[in-house]
Amino acid sequence: MHLSVLSVRRICTCLLALVLIAPVSAHAEPKTFKLCWSIFAGWMPWGYAASEGIVQKWADKYGIRIEVAEVPDYVRSIEQYSAGDYDACSMTNMDALTIPAAAGVDSTALIIGDFSNGADAILLRGNNLTLKDLKGKTVLLVENSVSHYLLSRALEWALLKPDDVKIQHVSDLEIAQAFLEGQGDAVITWNPILSSIKRQAEVSQVFSSNLIPGEIVDLTVVNSKTLAAHPELGKALTAAWFETQRLMGLPTAAGRAARAQMASAAGTTPEDFSQQLDTLRSFYSPRYALAFARANKMPELMQRVAQFADRQGLLGASGSGLSTLGIEFSGERTLGNPDNVLLRFNGSYMQMAADREL
Repeated sequence: MHLSVLSVRRICTCLLALVLIAPVSAHAEPKTFKLCWSIFAGWMPWGYAASEGIVQKWADKYGIRIEVAEVPDYVRSIEQYSAGDYDACSMTNMDALTIPAAAGVDSTALIIGDFSNGADAILLRGNNLTLKDLKGKTVLLVENSVSHYLLSRALEWALLKPDDVKIQHVSDLEIAQAFLEGQGDAVITWNPILSSIKRQAEVSQVFSSNLIPGEIVDLTVVNSKTLAAHPELGKALTAAWFETQRLMGLPTAAGRAARAQMASAAGTTPEDFSQQLDTLRSFYSPRYALAFARANKMPELMQRVAQFADRQGLLGASGSGLSTLGIEFSGERTLGNPDNVLLRFNGSYMQMAADREL
């Protein structure tokens, strides 16, 4: 009889332990992922989607948490992503190649948001100047960024050589103030900094990205290993982005209210923000973004970008970076080394969004 009671007690003890443990397992914290972005007309939807609960809505659907952080310094945001502080980050196609990929971080261009169609430009101090007047000038820019690439393309157009200008590196946080205070003869930057300078100084816009459409592409990039292990992150981010994009593109009161809120967050007026959006070719529908991602022209555009990066030594000192790293396009074509792909243009999640499978 004694042994029977003891056995019952043990069974009860085990059952009690299971009851106590069960709620902990059932309410385990969901895995948390981090995305960073910086102020730019094409990336303002991330701030809006986070503040309005759109990111949380889709994260909840897929059983995860997503923390969205604004990082004021654009280049710093990419460096933090490359260091592993963030799982995803907004950046341009060139910067995705020259910072994380060049550092050996395998990254996937999950979302193509837009391409610059005038949002990046060269301003010369003074009125009625032309691109040829750039010769002999000191140019303020974020060195080795898309601004540097834009300068390279402008010099080609003007039949000028790189040493016909003097480059002065200034961070995007300081570049507007530096130029407005009299530093440099020219400045190359992007919106909203570009718009702010044009409102405050007498300048001539002598070249912009609308002359090289499709070459400066704005992306949301995700660590490829993280994405492979957690496709739910890719689904949640893509769904949240295009829900916000659809709202942003509506010519309705709701669309205007969303754009006005983004304008306020960017420190400008709704009218100015609207003008900034006009300098982008935004993909408000995933189907259009997908078509651009899968266009035959994409490898050609990235070849040009990679060649510039190689000339600047941004893919390694040898100047033959594409012999060591590769860029993959929708899993069908590879530029550079196919055995070491470090930048992937993967349209599969945008395809899910287009097919309403998210």
